[in-house]
Amino acid sequence: MRDYEKYIRYRTFPTPWCPGCGDGVILKSIAMAFADLKLDPDNIVVVAGIGCSGRMPTYFNTNTLHTTHGRALTFATGIKLAKPEKLVVVISGDGDATAIGGNHLIHAARRNIGIKMILINNGIYGMTGGQVSPLTPPKFFTETTPYGNIEPHFNIRKLLTGAEASFVARETVNRLMQLKQVIKKSFQHKGFSVVEVMSNCHVNLGRRNKMKSPLVMTKYIEDITMPMADFEKLTPEEQAPKYPLGIFVENTERMEYTDLYYNHIVPVAQQSGAKGEK
Repeated sequence: MRDYEKYIRYRTFPTPWCPGCGDGVILKSIAMAFADLKLDPDNIVVVAGIGCSGRMPTYFNTNTLHTTHGRALTFATGIKLAKPEKLVVVISGDGDATAIGGNHLIHAARRNIGIKMILINNGIYGMTGGQVSPLTPPKFFTETTPYGNIEPHFNIRKLLTGAEASFVARETVNRLMQLKQVIKKSFQHKGFSVVEVMSNCHVNLGRRNKMKSPLVMTKYIEDITMPMADFEKLTPEEQAPKYPLGIFVENTERMEYTDLYYNHIVPVAQQSGAKGEK
C-alpha cells in the first residue's frame, strides 16, 4: 500500500463521477498531501456540501461530514470552533462555494478562521444537469444559457484578496505534483486558505462547447492557464481570458479566528460568569 492510500476509504468505491472527471485527481492530490504531512486520520475532518464535489468526503478514511448545499463552510466553522486542533478541510464546487455559499466564503475569509478550502472550479453546476454558475466563462453554452453566457464570471483570486483572505492559490488538475504541493502548503497555513482547482466537466459543460472529450477539455484548461510570472508579462487585453497559477496571497501576520476566540472571548466570558455578570 502506498502512503497516501491509508487516507482513502476504498470500501466505498466506485465513485459516481463520470469517466475522465478531474475529481479523482483532486481526491488523490489531497490524500497525497495528508500523507506527506504524516497526518493522523483521526485529526482530519473533511466536509462538503452538495454537488459532484459533495461526494468526495465519502472516499476519505477520516472524519467526514456531508452537509447541505452551499453551507459546508458554516458546518466547518462550528467544527473548527469546537475542535480547533483538528485539520478541517472543506471541498466545494464553484456553484456550492460562490453562488449558494458565496456569503459564507467571503465571511470565512474576513474572519480568517483556520479552515482549508479546496474550491473545484469546473465552470458549471455539474450534478444537477449543467446550469450556469458564477464561474462559467462568458459566451459558454449551458443548460440555462442556450444562447451563450452573457454574465461576467467572478475572479476568485481578486474576490478573496478583497475579502482579505490570508492564503489564496490556484492550480489545475493537469499538474498533479504542483497541485499536491500547493494543497500541502495550504494545510500548513494557520488561517483560512483557499486553493481554487481548475477542473473539467466535459459531460455537462464541455459537450455543449465542442469539448466533450476529457482530453480536449483538459487541453483547453492548459491553454488558458499559466504561471503567475508569465501572466504578469501580458498586456491587460492578453490577460483577460487567462488564469494565472500559483500562490497569490500568503499572509502569516493575521491572527487566526479560533485563537482570537479562545484567547479573548472565552476568558472574558468565564470571568463574567464567575462574577455573575450578564
